[in-house]
This record gives sequence, structure tokens and C-alpha cells, in this order.
Amino acid sequence: MSKLPLWYHELQTRLTAMADELTVQLTGWHGPETTIIPKTCPGEIATAAIQAAIDEAAQLGGGTVLIEGDVVTGTLVMKSNVRLMIAEGSRLLASTDLKDFPEHICQRITVQDTHMGMNQALIFAECCENISLCGPGEIDGRGTQDNFPGGETQHGTPGRPFLIRMVDCTGVHVHDITLRDAACWMENYFHCQQVLLERLTVRNQANYNNDGIDIDGCRDVIVRGCDVLSGDDALCFKAASERPTQRVLVENCSLYSSCNALKVGTDTQSNFRQVLVRNCRIGGVAEDARGIKHPCSDSGISLEMVDGGTLEDFFITGIDIQRAWSPIFMRLEDRGRVREELPKPPVGTLRRVVIEHVTGCDNGPRGSYILAVPEKPMEDIILHDVHIGQNASSKPVTTDEDFDDMRGIYPDAHMIDDIGDAPAYGLWARHVKGLHLLDYHVQPIGEEKRPEFVFGAQTQVIR
Repeated sequence: MSKLPLWYHELQTRLTAMADELTVQLTGWHGPETTIIPKTCPGEIATAAIQAAIDEAAQLGGGTVLIEGDVVTGTLVMKSNVRLMIAEGSRLLASTDLKDFPEHICQRITVQDTHMGMNQALIFAECCENISLCGPGEIDGRGTQDNFPGGETQHGTPGRPFLIRMVDCTGVHVHDITLRDAACWMENYFHCQQVLLERLTVRNQANYNNDGIDIDGCRDVIVRGCDVLSGDDALCFKAASERPTQRVLVENCSLYSSCNALKVGTDTQSNFRQVLVRNCRIGGVAEDARGIKHPCSDSGISLEMVDGGTLEDFFITGIDIQRAWSPIFMRLEDRGRVREELPKPPVGTLRRVVIEHVTGCDNGPRGSYILAVPEKPMEDIILHDVHIGQNASSKPVTTDEDFDDMRGIYPDAHMIDDIGDAPAYGLWARHVKGLHLLDYHVQPIGEEKRPEFVFGAQTQVIR
């Protein structure tokens, strides 16, 4: 068996040191012991009372706003040095009237504004420092289709607020809280620094586009001990902020989705570097609680670079994948979604990715596949110590020649479904230079007619 390349050992050492640094540096919210309990009346919308308490705490130099009991509110705007705490057994309930969620147009216009119109949220923060949301109670977005109707979309989601949207903030700490039933994405951290998300329970299967956690253009991030069940992507890294995401540690999380469990993309207008994901359980939800989608995920690990940008120095280790139609999916293409006044970028870069020590069962039958385009292959991909079980395909066997370059198709792993399952049950790869397959085994369950591997044009395999 070939040895792992030198860059693997260098990257492992560097990212382990980064994780140690982040663990020491990110200590969470800090502020005075001042506690303010908003004066609310049962059955009335408490937005004004809670906002007044947040403003008062900020004016006092910081403190905690404590929610007791069940309280209904519209949009709350966070302020620096303020912690919003939901007491044990208490719930912060979103209003079901869209008029209680005024639009907040960000000071810095990005693709999220021009293409997606995502400007409403229950909890909103912009240009804040040292802010926190915590439990042990819960925040319920009450975002069912009855309350906030709308179809599934790859673009905007008007009329369906996020639960949390934090933009251009420094020092964000969200911990020990249950977040439930957003009308759209649950958490959107957009060009923030020093973000610590720990011990979150996320249940987001009430509507379409129900992402769990979205990290967009953030630096110095820890996602630790979180338990996510989502209808859409469970943990997703994006770059609609047009800022780089780097120095990220994800550890000891459960990430289960009816779409993609662990994903980069699709908005990749900037760079993703120095990301370590370790000791996580990912894949499909055990059941779709709302019956909107399905219990399997499209993919377990999905890296989709389609709008320019560079993805490099990703290290994913110690992963258990369950119920993923495609355990691993990687795509490099040139969709090029940017603001209208900007030129379309060239094909981005996807290189130096390690996926290792992977187990799992009840996956497939679509299969894992890695596709770039002829003018820009991926480079230096390591799949090491991968041992997963996968259900056999019942569709007619396809070949590499059955698929063109598939330009312009939305790049999730289901992009090949109209043609068939992947040509190989183990791995199909095309346009990949330096593909290291070391102790990589997929065990088919049932009668499998496909070969284990199919390697197309410009694919250099090292074993």
C-alpha cells in the first residue's frame, strides 16, 4: 500500500495545533452579572418589552436578558455585550404574523441580498460584539407550512424568516439551548469572527429550506457537541458574504439531514481554508418527522465549489455515515453566481482534502462520486481508511460515457438521478489529479452489478 504523502502529515499537524489554539482562545460570552427580566403580559406580543430590555442591558454596559415562561415575539435586534437567556422550561415563541418580522437590509450588500432576498429573522444582529444566546430553555420558530407557506427553492425564500441571522459580528456564543422549527434556515452566521457554537439541540424539519447551521465567511469558529436534525443541510459552509471561511473546528457532533449532512456550497464566491472536522456522526435522519422529504440524506459529505473561490486544507476524520444515498460527493464547476455588477469568475480550486477513518452502513445505492471539469481538475484528494456498507443499486448499470460534463445542473448529489446511479458502487471519479485511495472499501449489500471503481478522464489514482 502506498504511503500517505508528506502534505498529509504537515496538514494534520497544522490543523491539530489550530484546534488547540481555538479551544484556548474561544471562551464564550463574558459580561456583568446584571439580569433584566422583561415585563410581559400573557397572550400579548412581547417584542417591544424584550427589545427594551435588550436596549437597557446594552446601555448599562452589558448583561443578561432572561426570558421566563412562554413568550411570543417578533424580530429582536441584539446589541453588543448582551446575552439573551431562555430559562429552564421556558420558550421564546416566534410570532406567526409575518408583519412582526420587518426586513433588515444589511449595510454591506452581498449575493444573499441581490439573489436571495434573505432579510428577515427572529433574532438579528449586525456589527455587534460579545453577544450570546443560551438556554437551558428553547426558541421555537413555529415555522410550519401552515404558518409560513412557500415552496422549496434554490434561490430566495421570501416570507419565511430565519430563526437566527448574525452579520459582521465578533464574539458570538450560542450554547446549551434547543432551537426548533424555523420557517427557513435555523442559524446563519455571516462574516463573523470568534464564533462558538456548543451543545445545541437543533430540530428543523417543519418547512422547506430547513438548514440546521450555516457558517458563511466566518473566521475562528468552533462547532462542538451539537445535535442537529434538519430537513435541509445540517451543517453548511457558504461564501455568499464574499469573505473567506477559515480556522474552523467541528467536533463531536451529530449531523443528520434529509439533504446534505456536512456540506460546502453552493455559494462559494470566496475561500474555505483550514477546516478540521473530527469525531462526528452524519447522514440521513432516522425519520422525516413532518413527512416533507425523506429519511435519507442526498449525501453524507458534500463539497461543492461552483462559484469561484478556493477550497483547500480540509481534514475530515473519524466519521460515521448512516443513511446517505451518496456517502461522499465532490463537485468542481463554473456556475459563477455573483452580484450582477461583478464579472463571472473562472472555475475555482478544490485541493488538499483528506477524508479518513470513515465507517457506516445503510448507505447508497447511488454511490460516492467526485467530478470536476476538463479545464480545472481537482488535486490531491485522500480517501483513507474508509469502510462503509452500501445497498446495491437496482437501476440499469451506467458507464462514464453516459454522463457529459453536466454544466449548469444544480450541484447536489442527486444531479445524476435522471440518468441513473453512479457507474461504480465504490467510487466514480473524473478529472482528479492525485486521488489517493488507501484502504478504501465499500461493502455492497445485495446483488451489485456495477464495478467497484470507475475512473474517467484526467484521473490519476494512487494506491
